[in-house]
Amino acid sequence: MNITRNLILLSSLWCSVSALATGFEGPQSEAVSRGAYIFDIGGCASCHTNKQPLGGGVELVTPLGTFISSNISSHQQFGIGGWTNAQFIKAMREGVSPDGEHYYPAFPYTSYANMPKQDLLDLKAYLDAQEPVAEATLPHGLTFPFNQRALLGVWKLFNTGDQWISDPSQSATWNRGSYLANGPSHCTQCHTPRNFLGGLQLEKGMVGNEQGPDGEKVPPLVDGNQLGFGGWSQDDIAFALEVGMTPDGDFLGGSMSHVLENTTGKMTPDDIKALSEYLYSLNNP
Repeated sequence: MNITRNLILLSSLWCSVSALATGFEGPQSEAVSRGAYIFDIGGCASCHTNKQPLGGGVELVTPLGTFISSNISSHQQFGIGGWTNAQFIKAMREGVSPDGEHYYPAFPYTSYANMPKQDLLDLKAYLDAQEPVAEATLPHGLTFPFNQRALLGVWKLFNTGDQWISDPSQSATWNRGSYLANGPSHCTQCHTPRNFLGGLQLEKGMVGNEQGPDGEKVPPLVDGNQLGFGGWSQDDIAFALEVGMTPDGDFLGGSMSHVLENTTGKMTPDDIKALSEYLYSLNNP
């Protein structure tokens, strides 16, 4: 088992080094470089890349209907290339478009609201530096009354929750992990059940979700259930987040395969350690 782990880790390290060597398209400014990493830890590629990078068009099937992800490329007409910094931050933190429309919570702005302004500006710098995609965003296919966007203003009054704050009684590493899970990496969005209106049941945070993305059952992370992290060591959690292998030698599948490919698999070792420390603490307070 140790030999297998070492081989997988070496392979993962080689892929990471190769990715760093090739870099990414666009101007190589510090803000863009920071934004590229935020893009990765936010898992943006998983939801906003179907045919072309950042062009949107990914379907998310839910009990409320089917959501279609938007074009977040730098295209002036179809993407977000014409947005100001203030408009981008308002969208990310408040779920409101430049036209004043409310976004549906399938876009996890309630988690992005926990991100500091500079992180959001760096993310925008990265997105602005990427190739524009001339692809219009298709409308959602939602059932009544969920297709009445104006009702989202009322929904927000009851379903946004409190903003994340650091815990001074915990270590800096733990707080970084908590920030990742509740902010950009938005673990809570999939691993927490929702009410009949689609709002997160925050009092049941990370207990799993019977009706996750595309109807997939999302396992718990906070109890002793064998489907969650109960009984796992912190190293077990870190290894699973990094390469997708569980302590019994199985591999994570379903939507977690996208998370591994586009999010945790691209995290720095320090962030993997932070996230695993936080998740471990949920089962071992």
